[in-house]
Amino acid sequence: MEKTPFRAESKRMLELMINSIYTHREIFLRELISNASDAIDKLYYKALGDQNISFHQDDYYIQLIPDKDARILRILDTGIGMTKEDLENNLGVIAQSGSLAFKQEIESQDGHDIIGQFGVGFYSAFMVSDMVTVITKAFGSDSAYKWESSGVDGYTIEPAKKDGVGTEIILKIKASTEDENYDEYLDEYRLRALVKKYSDFIRYPIKMNVTQSRLKEGSENEYEDYQEEQTINSMVPIWRKNKNELTEEDYDNFYMEKHYGFDKPLKHLHISVDGAVSYNAILYIPERTPFDYYSKEYEKGLELYSSGVLIMSKNPDLLPDYYSFVKGMVDSEDLSLNISREMLQQDRQLQLIAKNIKSKITSQLERMIKDEREKYETFYKAFGTQLKYGLYSDFGAHKDDLQNLLMFYSSKEKKLVTLDEYVSRMPEEQKFIYYATGESYERIDKLPQTELVADKGYEILYFIEDVDEFAIKVLMKFKEKEFKSVSSGDLGIESDDSDAQTSEEASESKELFDEMKSILSGKVKEVRISKRLKHHPVCLAAEGEISIEMEKVLKTMPNNPDVKADKVLEINIHHVVFKSLKAAYEHDREKLNLYTNLLYNQALLIEGLPIQDPVDFTNDICKIMV
Repeated sequence: MEKTPFRAESKRMLELMINSIYTHREIFLRELISNASDAIDKLYYKALGDQNISFHQDDYYIQLIPDKDARILRILDTGIGMTKEDLENNLGVIAQSGSLAFKQEIESQDGHDIIGQFGVGFYSAFMVSDMVTVITKAFGSDSAYKWESSGVDGYTIEPAKKDGVGTEIILKIKASTEDENYDEYLDEYRLRALVKKYSDFIRYPIKMNVTQSRLKEGSENEYEDYQEEQTINSMVPIWRKNKNELTEEDYDNFYMEKHYGFDKPLKHLHISVDGAVSYNAILYIPERTPFDYYSKEYEKGLELYSSGVLIMSKNPDLLPDYYSFVKGMVDSEDLSLNISREMLQQDRQLQLIAKNIKSKITSQLERMIKDEREKYETFYKAFGTQLKYGLYSDFGAHKDDLQNLLMFYSSKEKKLVTLDEYVSRMPEEQKFIYYATGESYERIDKLPQTELVADKGYEILYFIEDVDEFAIKVLMKFKEKEFKSVSSGDLGIESDDSDAQTSEEASESKELFDEMKSILSGKVKEVRISKRLKHHPVCLAAEGEISIEMEKVLKTMPNNPDVKADKVLEINIHHVVFKSLKAAYEHDREKLNLYTNLLYNQALLIEGLPIQDPVDFTNDICKIMV
């Protein structure tokens, strides 16, 4: 039989189809099943408009029949079928989509959405097939036809025999090579997995004979295999069910079935939106951090479906980075897909969905703080760091979303508290939100710098993560209250009666402190009397935007700019050590040098900073002992 050549532009499109448009060969099955679903939908719509046509959903299905020996895969449907003219127009001209034309005809009606829009999905079959045969019989026709093609050289159409209305696609699967395994498309377990992955929620049953095992009759331990026809797709997706019909167990089971995580989710969100853009979503807040969460290998994103067909396994555009821990899926009929249906065009619909999802997640987390505090603290211990990075990134552009979600350990409550809870407890005269930084809560508890703030009865937030202070610097203030480190030069605490005496003592000690500053030349900006120390002899304070803790963090970074904090050595003049300092200044300058270096190194150790010369430090201690 004479072959009809594809049109020149169609031939080029087919070459692109096979080699470029689709990135994963396995999606051919998704495309053919989607086309089969469309064919049944068309018959359904025809029945809606003609009362003489009955549509019993149980009579409509899609069937997969693999034959390993013959290397044949059949995909059958009981849909509307195609006429000879349909075959010429829809399969003979690539990108001439019958589904798109049909969708345009019925777009004003309510009902099922037509999945296929581009007229190219069918040709994905050539990625895995040497020969594609289509045998079809149209509804209302007595004639059946066979369309056949081995690729870009053209196609043939001839009369055929077929019982019943519908379409059968016969794929002659290619032989496997070293680079590509085509045998998997004939394996029933692999086919089931592909259906579950891409087409599990097609609304019609997808049937296949599945191998089962049973005990041989008359035998106690010998089994035999047999074939049993099964429906291998779920059909009705959980997100389209009424929330009142679903239990927590249903949501947890879906989480496990979709392999979103090995933990049990802390919380789920079932979202149904109708408006400028319509979509359904089920989102999960996990309990535990994935092992690769803070690595480059971790991929954020939600599963994206279009009318129940999986389009992307992980769409990163639906989640902001700071909510990258969220798992789940989104299904919408309003998305503008590209020609391969593998990627989205960046359109307004997608942006609206992403914006709405972000808002829903924020609201859910805020409700957890209020109503399920224990669950929220579990979540925060796993993902609080990510929220802080989100606050710090993009110059604080997301602070309105995140500031109410932050928690820090409280010196008074001895547990995590929110910023709102802290501010609500502040005494009227307290000007700042005070915080202290350190490697652990226990280390911060012992910091000399906390003494004055604690003595005033003010609450202190403990920062033990590298990102904490950077995030707070970006936030700057919360409810008009600025943040203040307990190591800051000015703590903003009102003077008391002893300040006048301190001023006089500072004047008397000016020459001593100038001498100490000279001894520590280049190491400290100033040596001065401490107003914050009560029981400790010495501490370091910082002036300017860079704190001592920030300096420590920056030093650990590759290619660090060697940024240093402006350090101030503060001396407690009411401590017995100060008497020794004064005596040394008056009578023994060598001893003053020794004491000054010891106090400076002691202050470094308290801050967790490295001592420049540990040998000199130990020698100084020995001198004191001798």
